[in-house]
Amino acid sequence: MALPDLVTLLQTGCLAILAGLLIAAAWQDLRTLHIENGLSIAIAALFAAWAVVGLASGTFPLSAIGLSIACATGLFAVGAAAFAAGMMGGGDVKLLAAVALFAGPAQILDLLLVTAVAGGLLGIAHLAGAPIGPASGPGEAALRRRLPYGPAIAVGGLWVATRLVVG
Repeated sequence: MALPDLVTLLQTGCLAILAGLLIAAAWQDLRTLHIENGLSIAIAALFAAWAVVGLASGTFPLSAIGLSIACATGLFAVGAAAFAAGMMGGGDVKLLAAVALFAGPAQILDLLLVTAVAGGLLGIAHLAGAPIGPASGPGEAALRRRLPYGPAIAVGGLWVATRLVVG
């Protein structure tokens, strides 16, 4: 049995770390309705490491890196407009854009579709009375009406990571 090459190990390791960061973001959003900027920054930095390994090995050309950055930038712009309209949280916008770096043009639609389905299921559960998000204290009834979307983005990101590992 041949050992996997170093490039495969490094890139798979990056995707495993991505999965951990996504789970951390989902958990944090569920508990606090807030996603720390550091998690999105770490995901973007992880993409840089993942892309450099791919570039150095010839498996991820510079054009693909540019297209991934363009997709993430476009998604960030749309998300910023949704944030300005009060439709999304700022942490959600940044997390989704960071994950879009890994999705690139090949998987951006998958990312958005899986995230939307997971978010829809969260919304249905929320409407049915499931205690999703932090518990409201006295005088914090509005807190219970907000839906943490980080878990849905994490599901979409985990889908992308899995697809990248499987090939």
